[in-house]
Amino acid sequence: MDTSCNLLLLLMFLHYAVGFTNSCVKILPDSSSSIVLEVGKDFTATCHLLEGSDYTSDDIEWISENGSIPKQSYRRINETAVSVTVNIDSNLNGWLKCRAAKQSLSFVPPCVYGISLHAGYPPLKPKNLSCIAVQEDKDISPNLNCSWDPGLRNPLIDTTYTVYANVLGTTQKHKAECNQYLARSCVVNLETFPIHMILKVWVEVKNALGSEQSELQNDSSYFAKPNPPLNVQVLAEVNIPTSLMVTWKHPIDRTIMKLSYAIRYRKAASEVWIEVPESFTRGYIESFRLQSLEPYTEYVVQMRCIGESKSSYWSDWSLNVANSTAEAKPASAPDLWRIIQPTANNRNVTLIWKDPVKANGKILSYNLSINQGYKMFESPSIKENTVSQMYSMELPPGKMANIEITAFNSVGASPKASLFIPGSDKELPGVEDMSWSVLDGKPESKLQVKWTAVLPPRPTLHLSEYLLEWVKITQSVHQTELQVGWQRVPKNLTITTLNADLEKFKRYNISVYPIYKNHSGHRLFQAGRPVTRPAYIQQGTPIEGPTVKVKKSKKNSAELTWDEIPLDSQRGFITNYTIFYAIGNTKQWKSVTVDPNVHSHVLTDLASETDYVVNVLVSTEAGSFKGTDCTFKTMKYGDGEVEVIVVVVCLGFLFLTVFIIMFCLRKREVIKKMLWPQVPDPSDSSIAHWSPDFPIKADLPKEDVSVVEVDVFDGKSLCEEEKGVLPLKKDKYLSEEHSSGIGGSSCMSSPRHSVSDSDEGDSGQTTSSTVQYSTVLGSGYKGQTPSHQPPAFARSESTQPLLDCEEHPDHLNESQSRSSYFRRGRELEPGVLAPECDGGSLTFCPVQEEEVSPVTEEPPASALSYMPQKSGYRPQ
Repeated sequence: MDTSCNLLLLLMFLHYAVGFTNSCVKILPDSSSSIVLEVGKDFTATCHLLEGSDYTSDDIEWISENGSIPKQSYRRINETAVSVTVNIDSNLNGWLKCRAAKQSLSFVPPCVYGISLHAGYPPLKPKNLSCIAVQEDKDISPNLNCSWDPGLRNPLIDTTYTVYANVLGTTQKHKAECNQYLARSCVVNLETFPIHMILKVWVEVKNALGSEQSELQNDSSYFAKPNPPLNVQVLAEVNIPTSLMVTWKHPIDRTIMKLSYAIRYRKAASEVWIEVPESFTRGYIESFRLQSLEPYTEYVVQMRCIGESKSSYWSDWSLNVANSTAEAKPASAPDLWRIIQPTANNRNVTLIWKDPVKANGKILSYNLSINQGYKMFESPSIKENTVSQMYSMELPPGKMANIEITAFNSVGASPKASLFIPGSDKELPGVEDMSWSVLDGKPESKLQVKWTAVLPPRPTLHLSEYLLEWVKITQSVHQTELQVGWQRVPKNLTITTLNADLEKFKRYNISVYPIYKNHSGHRLFQAGRPVTRPAYIQQGTPIEGPTVKVKKSKKNSAELTWDEIPLDSQRGFITNYTIFYAIGNTKQWKSVTVDPNVHSHVLTDLASETDYVVNVLVSTEAGSFKGTDCTFKTMKYGDGEVEVIVVVVCLGFLFLTVFIIMFCLRKREVIKKMLWPQVPDPSDSSIAHWSPDFPIKADLPKEDVSVVEVDVFDGKSLCEEEKGVLPLKKDKYLSEEHSSGIGGSSCMSSPRHSVSDSDEGDSGQTTSSTVQYSTVLGSGYKGQTPSHQPPAFARSESTQPLLDCEEHPDHLNESQSRSSYFRRGRELEPGVLAPECDGGSLTFCPVQEEEVSPVTEEPPASALSYMPQKSGYRPQ
């Protein structure tokens, strides 16, 4: 089965490689393999009809991989041949076919024949051919490593690169083939590196469309690359602080290659190399002295070598070798500066300084000299030797000071640095229009400061330089710590970049001071007034939010306050605060934005007696951070509403009270009757005018009734005094109406049963029932002859309560202390004596009246005789 499959594949390959063998057409040129064509050129192929074919040239059609070729590209040669011309492009890869077929219906089968085409480019000539043989141990390696530039054009077809090497005068040719695609290098082995001989090297590139080559011929040393110098050393010279001695060893024997050397050096703190001129190191030497160096400075040295004729390759640089020059006396003065902080009474001056720029050694100590006074140099000098770089002192506002400082190392002293501090009222002018900006760079950003130049205020003053100061501000719990740095700028510059590694998200105060030099008498350096701006090298998002407090909550408003967040937590300039507030847990937030210098705000249009949630968002250019939530509740009443309600209620109560008082005054009689009911006057009772046998007499004119106060006699009943005074008359009588105890007795009685006939008395009657009073019928009253008949009682239907003496005669003595008021009956006439009363008499007797003034007693009336009623009870 496998054999048959392989046979079938072979037949198919032959069929497509040679064309269709059973075809009646053929294409010229013809090839059993792919025909390689150059891109951009025209290609012409001819289709021939074989003998015995039933087709003509009109039946021929050309077909490519992209489809039928247009007939405009055809050229009819004769009846049996048609050619076609196509332009080769990079996409023309595949079969080009010639097909013969009838246009109309026919039983003749079509004929097809094809050839395979492959487009490409001829090779380019290699450029920049170079070959190198490196040093191995003490000899040059025989492996020659050659490289070239093959160009950027893709040949699209198989291309080979071959390197050849030949020593002139010999027939031996060394070869190395490189089959990589677009090869750029290849190594050819020379077996032995030829010393002091001419060597020819070339590279050949070839493909189906052509070949190119590049060659190189030179002395063998031209291809050699030695190793760096060996055992390189840098030695300091004690007595010469400005030089270093460099020594080394040859890397290869001079019989093989005579070398020349190169030296370069730099400061350890710098990246800039300085090369020694080649003329100074020419020759086969092994040492060299570096001169004009700075004292007490570390230098880094490197070396390399090349063939003496400089026709070979340079070796690599040797490894870094470093050493420092010896010390020398300082060549520059210390960098002196001051920080002035005003206090309540004095100025706190802190002197700070740096080592001299050209210290030329290790600074061991400083000599500080201070002259201070209210006039120039009036007080003695203060001298102090110190190893510190800071000194503090108190300076009164009007006092001036001149400071000088000198640095010492193991060799000697530096020049003096001086600084003059005037009185606080003699400050010199400063710069104007100071600003800063951030220069973005790699690996870090820098701060650039710009200002406007100043003019000295006096002819004796000259602008010496500018001083830029930066102060890092970090806020602790109890105090603010300052970290100070400064640099000096020439007077002809008004823009510079700070040579400081400022920290991100930290605030710095950048200040510019003009430094003036006074040439009158003494050379004094004095700083002018500073101009200060806060700055950040990079801003960030705050790491802490404000804590909001509700200072005062009202009915429809609330006053919020918050403190500024700590400086270290701000991490940038605050651009604004945003206040968010919502009702309870609804989270329907409303917001208000305020300026960064505002730390309180009044929320308005709030609902009364409602719970609110509020927080404050702090923002910088880089981002925002929200503070903690705070809850509060608005009041039910606003300002003054409670007072108004109290005033209104009080006024209402006052008006009501006044109204009630006025109403009571107007209705006092009604109220009096309701509170104190009027007691009926017995003298006006109808019983006083009623008689059972006589008609009611006409009303007489009323007399004035006087009310007298009568005291009860001690141990004697009023009834006893009048006992037997009024004898009853049997034949006639005069009826008088009396209320029990009124008009005839001073004794008041609560309602009780009346004295009546035994057969008609209602003993079951209560005090709340109607009480019938007895009518006393007397005879002989008002001139009538008294009768000895006993008094008769007439029944009365009056509801007037009985007198106390009528019910309880025994208790009459107990009422002696009371005062009774009586109205004397108008019918009683003077001169009539009341009958004497005793305990058993039923005669009503008047009570003797007692007044403050002597009382004139009226004559006793005639005794009344009580007659029984003849016709029953008569209503009053």
